[in-house]
Amino acid sequence: MDFTIPKEIESYLAELDDFIEKVIKPIENRDDNIRFFDHRREHARTDWDNQGLPRHEWEELLGEMRRAADKAGHLRYALPKEYGGKDGTNLGMAVIREHLAAKGLGLQNDLQNESSIVGNFPTVFMFRDFGTEAQKEKFIRGSLDGSVRIAFGLTEPDHGSDATWMETHARRETRDGVAGYVINGQKMWNTGMHVATHDFVFARSSGKDGDAMGISCFIVPCDAPGVKIEEYLWTFNMPTDHPRVSFTNVFVPETEILGDPDRGLELAQHFVHENRIRQAASSLGAAQFCINESVAYAKMRKPFGKALAVNQAIQFPLVEAHTECEMIRSLIHKTAWQMDQMSKPDVAKYLSDKVSMCNYRANRLVCEAADLAMQVHGGIGYSRHKPFEHIYRHHRRYRITEGAEEIQIRKVGGHLFGMIGGSAARKKAAE
Repeated sequence: MDFTIPKEIESYLAELDDFIEKVIKPIENRDDNIRFFDHRREHARTDWDNQGLPRHEWEELLGEMRRAADKAGHLRYALPKEYGGKDGTNLGMAVIREHLAAKGLGLQNDLQNESSIVGNFPTVFMFRDFGTEAQKEKFIRGSLDGSVRIAFGLTEPDHGSDATWMETHARRETRDGVAGYVINGQKMWNTGMHVATHDFVFARSSGKDGDAMGISCFIVPCDAPGVKIEEYLWTFNMPTDHPRVSFTNVFVPETEILGDPDRGLELAQHFVHENRIRQAASSLGAAQFCINESVAYAKMRKPFGKALAVNQAIQFPLVEAHTECEMIRSLIHKTAWQMDQMSKPDVAKYLSDKVSMCNYRANRLVCEAADLAMQVHGGIGYSRHKPFEHIYRHHRRYRITEGAEEIQIRKVGGHLFGMIGGSAARKKAAE
């Protein structure tokens, strides 16, 4: 077995580092843009008097970063060449995301906004794999040139992981000779609606509560009559772009359903494995950053005339966390490599439990590592002059979003006890 990172990926990391130093860092340090990353970051990013939304200057800075990365050919790395990408692999994305997160806070990779010089484009793949030709032409092109921005409405005020029990319903109706559906309901954590042009709204169109079938994915224009942002939910990590949205008698033509009208939940799951493995890699990178910073500080800080680093009470917790990083890194790389050998349906069938292992353990680790870094650094670690509180507040949400860690563990248990996949799946994944 060869555990060496492929040479082309290692070379690409060096290319990204050069791009960051020559292009991104000068932007970050221009016009006091560093305020978005130093101790002022939460206030600089948040328009407290406008519902806690991201400030326009902050989002414009992120947009400038993405445009520069796209011009240099990095932003679309993970996309197929037909869309201007590099046919990036899951292993490549995992290595890159860890590498960027391990640098700490910076414009090159601000995951509070899911924004990076190497972008993630889940909706592009959804349209590629499920869209009609007309939908592909409109929404893939628009997603790439920035004229279309799509939010994701699945979770509801009273329903999260139990998506098959959602209360948002769509009934058939014809208006002005156009066949379609009328949607009524609410969505929670409908992220990005303040700038979105369209919203993926998942609604039950047939069947009964609890059925996996009968849920459709509607492409709803955000300015459609009946779409209303009710409130923005203030969160542990501000600013917020997470609203509760209501849909009252919203008419959508049947041509604006993505994929099979009965199989909308399959679309919601379509990109989840790629997202989860990349999220795990980012959490791993941030955890390693916290550990590295703590080791450096412990060697430098000399209370009572000797370095903190000589104390086993400092060494041992950092050794434990560092060891966990090494183990999780190996699992992430192996799982990402295996994903590259399979089709998406096979990944869902044979590797879903491994992806869940990577995700919940890495997300838990980064929270523990950030907390440990605060403890090692003492008072300054608790302050906003160090990045650990920001890392903790941001990554803490990943233990809930993208499937709470309890859901991930349940999935692993389903595979382990033969309730999902069974022995054939375990054998296939091991090959």
